[in-house]
Amino acid sequence: MLPAVVKLCCGISYPHLRSMTGLQRTAVAVIGQEITHLQRQNQHHTRMPAGLMYNDATLEAVPVKDDHPSYLQQAREAMIKALRVLKDEDGWEVEITESNGDVICSKMMPGAKRIFRLEAVLEASVDQLHELLFVRVEEMQQWNPSIKQIKVLKRVGPETVITHEILAETAGNLIGQRDFLSVRHSCKQKSGVFLGGAAIHLESLPPQAGYVRAENGPTCIIIQAVDDDPRKSRVTWLLNMDLKGRLPKSIVNQALPRAQLDFIRHLRQRLTATAAPPQQRGR
Repeated sequence: MLPAVVKLCCGISYPHLRSMTGLQRTAVAVIGQEITHLQRQNQHHTRMPAGLMYNDATLEAVPVKDDHPSYLQQAREAMIKALRVLKDEDGWEVEITESNGDVICSKMMPGAKRIFRLEAVLEASVDQLHELLFVRVEEMQQWNPSIKQIKVLKRVGPETVITHEILAETAGNLIGQRDFLSVRHSCKQKSGVFLGGAAIHLESLPPQAGYVRAENGPTCIIIQAVDDDPRKSRVTWLLNMDLKGRLPKSIVNQALPRAQLDFIRHLRQRLTATAAPPQQRGR
């Protein structure tokens, strides 16, 4: 398996890889390395005695059945699946190209489901983005008006959390009145930070009245430092979402890439606001 991954990532025998841009080629190589790393982690994890899986002191008291699969295992498997999708360059079509260089591509998956990949460069370090997007995920509603609330329900060690997210009902938001129950995983490597996630089910938190329980994932965000400027980061975001309900696919396929652009726009605004001197904030 490993030699095949290395061969694929290096583009030795695949002509379409030789024609990639530098950013795409770098991303594919990094993705291949991360898949191998996560597979090794999972192999080690399955051999680990049950009592050593988590540090119980870090867990919050949320009722969960003992027979539930390991959330850490679920998160890592979701990350591997998402990275494999990103690694496969076949079938992607450009949907939107912004003047600032942001690009969104889409790809049709089995079952006539369309997924979306955003690529952007942000004026922030890898650590800054990891802090905003994972460590302080519950604060996301403060700078992203599309989100009403994100709450961490359970911490499965320092790198994995279970969250409940409720979308805000805002003007023009075509995918409002939905909530998500997800496991989120963070993996920091020399090549960058990998944030993955997928939908899960908890008997203690069934679908809420007035909301459609949508499902997110497997999904992934890759954050890499720009080679010539570590104060900037390349972000690759795979959005793989099932909104459920009765929305026409044509509406969904328009709303999801727009939601990605809105998210990146709000993230840039947050980064600009936090980078400004205190006396200039809030003006």
